[in-house]
Amino acid sequence: MRSDPELLTHTMNQRSAADPAQSAWVAANAGSGKTRVLVDRVTRLLLMGTRPSGILCLTFTKAAAAEMQLRLTDRLGKWTMLNDATLKAELFELLGRPVTESDMDAARRLFARTLESPGGLRLQTVHAFCEAL
Repeated sequence: MRSDPELLTHTMNQRSAADPAQSAWVAANAGSGKTRVLVDRVTRLLLMGTRPSGILCLTFTKAAAAEMQLRLTDRLGKWTMLNDATLKAELFELLGRPVTESDMDAARRLFARTLESPGGLRLQTVHAFCEAL
């Protein structure tokens, strides 16, 4: 089990990799949090106002693509129903900064915005993307 400083560093590294303003290459062992980092990064892009159809997230396996889609859909759906205090805490954990009312409003609208977007989010395998080209 990790000590508190190691866990804090791990979390800070994950948050940094999930920051859309940073260019990041993530290589890590199975179970280390890569999928979480990618879902966090996509979520942060959406919160910044990026159109869902403007995001392309590629992975190697169908299982990983399905897992990312499920986690993202679950998160956004849950945000529509959370009370203000819980949503604010989740957004603070994701963003690492104070959360505004505008952030909370945007978070509550993301689920519908993503579902209604023409083309929707593209979370797919490299092979599926290449076939579509």
